[in-house]
Amino acid sequence: MSKGIYLEEDLGDTTLFKFLSENRTKSGLAKEVTNIYQEVVRILPLFQITAGKTFDRKLCYPRQHFDVQSMMWDLNYFKYYFLRLAKIPFNEATLEDDFQTFAGYLAQAPSNFFLYRDFQSRNIMIKNNIPYFIDYQGGRSGALQYDIASLLFDAKADIPFSLRSKLLDSYLKAASGLAAVDPKEFMKYYWGFVLIRIMQALGAYGLRGFYEGKTQFLQSIPYAVRNLEFALRMAKLPVKTPELIQVFRRIVRSPYLRQFGKPHLRLTVRIQSFSYKGGVPMDESGHGGGYIFDCRALPNPGRFQEFAKLTGKDPAVAAYLDKEPAVSRFLNHACDLISQSIENYQSRNFTELLVAFGCTGGEHRSVYCAERLAGYLTERYGGVDIEIRHRELEAAK
Repeated sequence: MSKGIYLEEDLGDTTLFKFLSENRTKSGLAKEVTNIYQEVVRILPLFQITAGKTFDRKLCYPRQHFDVQSMMWDLNYFKYYFLRLAKIPFNEATLEDDFQTFAGYLAQAPSNFFLYRDFQSRNIMIKNNIPYFIDYQGGRSGALQYDIASLLFDAKADIPFSLRSKLLDSYLKAASGLAAVDPKEFMKYYWGFVLIRIMQALGAYGLRGFYEGKTQFLQSIPYAVRNLEFALRMAKLPVKTPELIQVFRRIVRSPYLRQFGKPHLRLTVRIQSFSYKGGVPMDESGHGGGYIFDCRALPNPGRFQEFAKLTGKDPAVAAYLDKEPAVSRFLNHACDLISQSIENYQSRNFTELLVAFGCTGGEHRSVYCAERLAGYLTERYGGVDIEIRHRELEAAK
């Protein structure tokens, strides 16, 4: 380069997105794809931390730093090109206040690193099973969280959420080997950067799709909505942004936004058991749908001494409840209702359904019913993901 000479190499036309699309099976991504992703998250900190120590920030365009001003550009991009054009209602003044609060919170994250800015599957080339990286001309200094959020919440790549968690762990291990990265401190800001990246992507889809009429960009919207639904459930922001949260919930609840390109998104049924003493579980996805079943009218094994220290997961309790006709009738009705919702939700590309069973103590009847429902749905619906948790049993550990 000192003599004004540089070499170019033809990397072919296989992007990481194309590679994963060609190696996606009904059960998930092929091992070759997950191996590439593991290599990519190992390399990313080399850009951010190692290269970040020496690059000349004066060359960055249009700004040297992903600061509050840069964030506000992205947030307004989302507001005018997505919310307006997708006809999502909002209060302009209140949302603007929330944007300022949200950007101020993200600006507190350590940011003296190289921010690639568009680190996603179409900007990673695969040649001989080795990843190569392109399109980082928008790079600048910024926080670590943004780029890994861009990769893991790359909308149409649609990486399984379980794999995203593993990749994030691998990334943090790699980053911790290069700098003093505290995982707990990192996670204080991570979900905020996931949300701003999703908003930036939705703004781009709105500009290219709604405004410029390039319909292929609209096909990514249902996947971005699914990402938003998941992130909304996971994010515990330390700042109050009520109008922004309401906007997110309106997006998630919109059947219109889930239909572009006729995607087939997997539905996750989240099953919980709980005690009414601790309150009814809330739907954290923002979708607002689901069922709460009251098991307190069913025979209670907890009243018998031999079952008092057991739970609905124990065979003796299950055998007792299996023999009770009232329990069978109750579960049959519940399964019929839930099946109707599952089949309807799948046809409309909704991706979250909450089902909760409550009883007095949250240890016997509700646990038993949750376990029985999970078994029934697993056997009947192969294309549905099942998550199950027992709130009171977890609290007792």
